[in-house]
Amino acid sequence: MNTVFVMRGLRNISKKLNHLLGRQDGVTAIEYALIAALIALVIIVAVTAIGTNLSGTFNFIATSI
Repeated sequence: MNTVFVMRGLRNISKKLNHLLGRQDGVTAIEYALIAALIALVIIVAVTAIGTNLSGTFNFIATSI
């Protein structure tokens, strides 16, 4: 009789673990967060590069006038 309860308990734990491991919601959220972070990094690098070039251009124009 105790063996039946133990087997049911193990089966129940196994089902719960399979359910948790089979979920993809957390993985998808992490992937989206990584993509958003990468896009933000690219934007920051691009704006910094453009800002530096633009600053040099304005300085050149200012010294030419």
